[in-house]
Amino acid sequence: MYIGKVAALSGATVKCIRHYEDIGLLPTPRREGKYRVYTQETVERLVFIKCAQQLGFRLKEMQDIFQRGDELSHRDLVRQAIAAKKQELSRRIEELQRHFSGLEEFEQSLLDSTALCDLERLPAVN
Repeated sequence: MYIGKVAALSGATVKCIRHYEDIGLLPTPRREGKYRVYTQETVERLVFIKCAQQLGFRLKEMQDIFQRGDELSHRDLVRQAIAAKKQELSRRIEELQRHFSGLEEFEQSLLDSTALCDLERLPAVN
């Protein structure tokens, strides 16, 4: 199938498909004259890439997965990457929860004291 059909099936743009080829995320397609001819595997990989991006994976992370495919199966590499991403997100969630709690405490301390009145008298900072 030609690039327009791959774009329509995967939801990726033609420009995006060409970029992914340039950076090694997609294998170089075979050619029929001046046209690139793609397989269903390309569509599936594009759908995978879009899904992974929506879940927070960067293109560089996916490049590493596809380039390391010789060492382990892609499925094992994806599982490892997912586990690492989940740990990273858990750490970020904990950090954000601490910040949120700190803001609530700070807000409550302002409401409980006359500090709020004092803050309203301060000149604006430019």
